[in-house]
This record gives sequence, C-alpha cells and structure tokens, in this order.
Amino acid sequence: MNHNLTYLHPYPFAKMATLLADSTPAHSYNEIKLGIGEPKHEPPAFVLDVLRENLDKISLYPTTNGIFELRQTIAHWLEKRFFLNHVDPHTQVLPVMGTREAIFSIVQAVIDHKVETTDAIEPLTVSQPPTVVMPNPFYQIYEGAAILAQATPYFIPCTADNDFKGDYRAVPKEVWTRTQLLFVCSPNNPTGSVMTMDDWEQIFRLSDQYGFIIASDECYSELYFKTPPIGLLQACAALGRHDFKNCVVFHSLSKRSNLPGLRSGFVAGDAKILQAYLQYRTYQGCAMPIPHQLASIAAWEDEKHVAHNRALYQEKFALWMSELGELLDLRMPEAGFYFWIKVPEQFDGDDELFVKALYEQANIHALAGRYLSREINGKNPGQGYVRIALVASVDESREAISRIRKLLGA
Repeated sequence: MNHNLTYLHPYPFAKMATLLADSTPAHSYNEIKLGIGEPKHEPPAFVLDVLRENLDKISLYPTTNGIFELRQTIAHWLEKRFFLNHVDPHTQVLPVMGTREAIFSIVQAVIDHKVETTDAIEPLTVSQPPTVVMPNPFYQIYEGAAILAQATPYFIPCTADNDFKGDYRAVPKEVWTRTQLLFVCSPNNPTGSVMTMDDWEQIFRLSDQYGFIIASDECYSELYFKTPPIGLLQACAALGRHDFKNCVVFHSLSKRSNLPGLRSGFVAGDAKILQAYLQYRTYQGCAMPIPHQLASIAAWEDEKHVAHNRALYQEKFALWMSELGELLDLRMPEAGFYFWIKVPEQFDGDDELFVKALYEQANIHALAGRYLSREINGKNPGQGYVRIALVASVDESREAISRIRKLLGA
C-alpha cells in the first residue's frame, strides 16, 4: 500500500462519530442535522426533468472534457457572473465530477518533484519536497491531496485577528520558495470570510514572485447576502490578467443549486494548466455522464432558483441572529451557509464538550472546530469554535433555536 496513506488524518465526521460513540441523544427530540454541509433545500424540478428525459444517454461513453454545450454554458456564466471579457470554452473550462475529486486530482497533476544529481553514475537525490499552502481551518481534501502527492502542507492560521483570511505576509520566504500551489477558499468554509481585491492583489504579487499556482475553491460563491463575492478570475480580469496565468477556480452545483448528488462542477482558468490537467484526467477516468451534463446546462442557465435558494438562507440567518445572536455571540459570515461560533463560556471554550451537549441534550448535530484545523506550534485555530451548517429547513431552524436557548438556560 502507498505508505503516505498512513499520514492521512481521520475525516472530521469520523472524529465526531468517535467522540459521540458513547453518548446517547436526547430521545425526546427528533434529530436535527447541522453538522454536515449537505444542502437540504429542494433541488430545482426542471433540472431533474432534464435528467429524467435523457436517461437513455447513459448508454454512451462521455468524453473527459465534456460536451461543448456544457463548456460553452459555463463560459457564458463565468463571463456574466464575474464580468469577464471572454472565457474560451475550448481551452479554459473543464467539467468535473464535483469539485472534491477535482481539488484532489489537480494537486496530483501539478505537483512536480524535481530531482538533482551531480553525477549520472550516482543515485538521484530528491530535492526538498514541494509545499502546498492552505488556510487553517480548511477543507480536509486540500491536506490529503498534498500528502498523497508527497508534498508538504503549510497551514496559514485564519483567526479573528486577521478577519479569518490569514496573514500571507507572515509566511516565511523559505516556505514561498518551495510552494507550488496555494489553496484559497472564498467564501471560506467554515469561517464565511471573503477575499477582497486587495487580498487578491497581494496573492498575485506572491505568485508572480515565486511562480506558484493559485487554486481558488469558490463553491459557496452564490450564497451571499448583499454583494456577490469577488472571484479569482474576476480579480485577474480587473487587473488585466486576461490569460488567468497560474490561476484556476473550482465551482459546483452542489451548494448553488442544491444538487450535491449530481456530482457536477467545473474547473476554469489558465489554459496551459487545464491542457495538462485534461491529459491527467483522461488517464484517471473521471468523466461526467451525459445525462448529468445536460441537466447541468439547465442549472447553469437559470438564476431564479439560485436567488430563491439565497433567500431561504438569508431568512434562516436572520432568524438565528435575532433569536440567538446575543446568547451565542453569533458573527454573521460574509457568505456561505455556516456559522463559525465561538463556544459559550459555560462550556469553558471546549468545542468537543459543546457539541456533545448539543447532541445529548438537544439531539442537534454540529461539528467541533478543532476537527477542521491543525495544531501548529501549540495552537489550533479551530479549537474553541463550532461549525453549524444552516442546511435544515426554516421550521427545523426554529426548533433548533428553541432547544439551544433551553440548553443555554435562556
């Protein structure tokens, strides 16, 4: 077996299962799941209709780069949403089977292990392992992908002190010189922070200086409250970087359109990167079924269902803020569907203790923040926080709020 598998951490929900293994939920309450970020709003019926109408095409092999109509639809959506002059559907867009597999596989495709030798007779000496920089807390696929690509993860703490976006200026030069890939998540999971133009410009300067690729996970970009978040490609275009050099973005229909089971997303950006990545994917064998592609076209072409989806989340966030904002010291995220909640004082800042209490006394599932981050130099930026996903219905949200108020003695 690949020895690097032994370095992988258990997934956050496996850790939660272990934590709650000996706990008994409050059986007087029905279960409310706010731990996993799995959308529960109704998927758009017209997309499911297209899927059903094209089930006969399941007999056809799909190509790795997908049908042109899907790539063209995605290119048009990117141009409209992010104010781009032109996105080439032939070279700058690649459909993928959900962004999780794409985020993982692109690391395997781009990480380059250079070798150094002074004498062809002597054994080759592997140079210092390349580095993949990522936020902390983070989506665990970033770390796992780096480990299995035999790269070294480097974590940038995202804390209240830096608006949960990380301080790139604090990263040592020797780290940047080894960096081949930087992961950015905007809107961020779990903190809800959003990158500004100033933030993007700072990263561009570092990328230009050190030559690394910027990979922007933007799966929550359409779940905003007022102003649409600025995407990586949008920042490129605003600065005249129309070739999107060293930049790739990841988008998905899972959160935007409540279609997590469709496994439909895309990667877009630098044509040179995508050309090589397409070759990698051709060997990997990931190709979206044609019925899924046709259904995806329908989803990307419609914005009404997305606006309705946003309105449902906005209603729930407003409800939580009005009913629990003071008791839980809630902080409104800039986008996304997560609350990143500081643990109440009565639980001594212990996120594990708080999620156990939520489960045992209120039958509510939440996620301990420490499971989404790594301890570096004795500090874990997720410790003392709990992630709650507002994926349940409005009625379930009201019920969850009532139980939490009781738990907190209100």
